[in-house]
Amino acid sequence: FKRLSFIPRRSFMDIIQKHKAPFKGEEGKVITRFPPEPSGYLHIGHSKAAIMNYCYAKKFGGKMVFRFDDTNPSKEKVEFVENIKRDLTTIGIKPDIFTFSSDHFDEMLELITKLIKDGNAYADNTPAEEMKENRDKGIPSKSRESTPEENLKLFEEMKKGTKEGLKYCIRAKMDMKNKNKCLRDPVFYRCNLTPHHKTGTTYKVYPTYDFCCPIVDSLDGVTHAGRTVEFHDRNPMYQWVIDKLGLRPVEIYDFSKIMFVNTVMSKRKLQWFVDNNYVDGWFDPRFPTVQGIMRRGLTVDALTDFMLEQGPSKKTVNMQWDKIWATNKKFIDPIAPRYMAISQEKSCTLILDNVEDKVFAQTQPLHPKNKEVGTKPLFYYNQLLIEWDDADMIQPGEKITLMKWGNCNITTVDKQENTIILHGNINLEDKNFAKTKKLTWIPKVEDLMLDCTIVEFDHLLTIEKLGENDKFEDYINPNTKHTTAMYGEGLMRTLKKGDIIQIERRGFFYVDEATEKKLILHFIPDGKTKSMSSISTKVSAAALTQGTGGQNPKANEEPKEGKKSKKQLKKEQKKMEKKAKKGENKDAAEKTTDKPSEEVKVEASEEKKEQVINNELFI
Repeated sequence: FKRLSFIPRRSFMDIIQKHKAPFKGEEGKVITRFPPEPSGYLHIGHSKAAIMNYCYAKKFGGKMVFRFDDTNPSKEKVEFVENIKRDLTTIGIKPDIFTFSSDHFDEMLELITKLIKDGNAYADNTPAEEMKENRDKGIPSKSRESTPEENLKLFEEMKKGTKEGLKYCIRAKMDMKNKNKCLRDPVFYRCNLTPHHKTGTTYKVYPTYDFCCPIVDSLDGVTHAGRTVEFHDRNPMYQWVIDKLGLRPVEIYDFSKIMFVNTVMSKRKLQWFVDNNYVDGWFDPRFPTVQGIMRRGLTVDALTDFMLEQGPSKKTVNMQWDKIWATNKKFIDPIAPRYMAISQEKSCTLILDNVEDKVFAQTQPLHPKNKEVGTKPLFYYNQLLIEWDDADMIQPGEKITLMKWGNCNITTVDKQENTIILHGNINLEDKNFAKTKKLTWIPKVEDLMLDCTIVEFDHLLTIEKLGENDKFEDYINPNTKHTTAMYGEGLMRTLKKGDIIQIERRGFFYVDEATEKKLILHFIPDGKTKSMSSISTKVSAAALTQGTGGQNPKANEEPKEGKKSKKQLKKEQKKMEKKAKKGENKDAAEKTTDKPSEEVKVEASEEKKEQVINNELFI
């Protein structure tokens, strides 16, 4: 028995060669940064920022700063710090410089003091809701005209965390009438008595992201700061801080956020799922966190390649999951060893009457196209377990093909209450595999069968995209984890946690747990909208790759007057299709031509192609 013991990885330099940087830089002098807040685990959106900043720095022979933006002790935990470090290592990023924003707390206190002295910032005790409303309307605070001396005195109270000081924050004196509302005197410093994960109770005041970011970027030597487009309106504020404090300038480049259907990216919402026990933790395979998607079977190469393919585009779109899983398949398909497994729930027995009552073995390749993956002994016997879905479709007198063995002529089919027993004769001389049903099987021998469990996951949300006024709690999918008990080939005992395999005719799986007593396999979507075979699955392939339109709680209400219901629209569409077929309305025919049908044809042809290839590899 020989098996490839690792998944080959490409280097970052191999991956980034074909991708252009979104800025001009001098060789060896580009310094980018990745500054996550340690208030949760890294998710797939953060990974885009990390990968792009790292790869673009390396493209110019430069460096990347990895900095924890730890300026809000209320949300930050050592747990998050450690796991973010782990996640960066997982995705292959090795930062050149490692810092914390908190390393510069003293310098930032000096710089905010300078702003106050220069009359560019002031202490304000306007209540939060009133401040928000006033900023929206462009109404200046009554504290705006306080003298620098008064403001400095109040800032000292803030730094001490006194009863009076806790009422205030420090705001930048910018422009309360600016059309860009971000520039209407934003808050730069606020009080917080929660102990900091790194500095403890040393400080009672902390800078906001808007004040901290440009300062620390400049002090850390960053030359190019990549940020998602949600910060675009804040770019003038970033520049304002640099100019007022006379700091070294930093070039900003924007790129789009990455969003996926039926998925929440907000750390606050993800925390809600954890706190309410909808998932097992931040590392749950249903989560879009790095640890979650890796447990779902996404490879680092696929993640990196996919993120760089998105490039520095500024257009944010709600993406379907099909592309990233299709990218992943390109990496795992050529190297995933193949095994067979049968569902325990309704397995059926095929008895081969012309095969001896003894076990024998033959060496078979673990991969039909890649010899480097290795070989395995495949065990044969005169009694086999096959899938119910297969057995239920077989008729007496039919010829079927047993994969990795040969053709078999079925003589009898006995359908019982909970199982089906078939008899047949193997015919190794018959090499015509065309138009036969291709069946997976395992020998019905206890020592050669391994109990294992496959797990299929569904989306946590039943709606593709949350509207502005939608509450995500109204669209929780109550049933997102589906397990199936399986009998696998005995050799699957050699699998290790982290391995990726293919179960023939079922798909790819990630080995999440592998002990003497337990083998847990997580299903990996492949980007297709159809299952690999006729074997039934518990989660729709189309739902996994394209997303599912969730049902609004009001979906069953009667349609309002003047609007057409889905039923009415469907009826009209059918009428149009009939007219198009009769040739009465050519335009209608063009309108009702469904482009996805072309994709279906492509998929069908791909499946046929795979089947032809498999036909040649059965024996």
